[in-house]
Amino acid sequence: MALRLNVATLLFSLPFTLFTLPLHAASFFAQVDSTPPRGILPLHHQLLQLAPQASPDALRLAAQALNCAEPNAERLAVIDYSLPSTEPRLWVFDLRQHKLLFEELVSHGQGSGDAQAETFSNTPDSHQSSIGLFRTMNSYYGRNGYSLRLEGLEPNVNDLAFERAIVIHGADYVSDAFINQTGRLGRSHGCPAVREDVTYPLIDSLKEDQYVFAYYPDAEWLATSAFLGCTATAAQLARR
Repeated sequence: MALRLNVATLLFSLPFTLFTLPLHAASFFAQVDSTPPRGILPLHHQLLQLAPQASPDALRLAAQALNCAEPNAERLAVIDYSLPSTEPRLWVFDLRQHKLLFEELVSHGQGSGDAQAETFSNTPDSHQSSIGLFRTMNSYYGRNGYSLRLEGLEPNVNDLAFERAIVIHGADYVSDAFINQTGRLGRSHGCPAVREDVTYPLIDSLKEDQYVFAYYPDAEWLATSAFLGCTATAAQLARR
């Protein structure tokens, strides 16, 4: 009698077990997909998932710099100046909500190149863009309309950004129409200018103590950046 009951119980529970197997499998594979491969930082993995079309090197170094400066940051913008201005090369991430907020065109400075940025500096009146890690400050209305001040955190690389008035702002020369007419975006005096249609929401998503990471494969910067090496100097710069 006991044997019959056990067999009946097994047969009754079998369909339920088979029904739940796909759910368990889906849960398992979702967990595997959300787990960073060995040797990859969780933040880097998150950025790669949200912006698979972005340069893996730019995202890896952005994650490295932010983990050094402020691991608990809420928002991060990544600019990849190794891409031509005709392609989207600005991504804004909400790190707490695990969302990609913006994927946008962004200009570079007149002194940095034509369609492709090639030279960067920290020098006033150079009209060149700067690379490295920035912290965002307040928004304001200036001669370029609604704008966002940036504080460059890297000495001799971008720490004169405030003095140079390197800000995020909207511009009519950042558009597909301008690209169709000229073969490139218009260029700024060094500011990362964006489309006028996204100026307000993009700036509001980044203002006040968020981070912007501007990438270019500059050998000297890659070798000496305090944030990419995460030295004691980087901790001091991040706390100032």
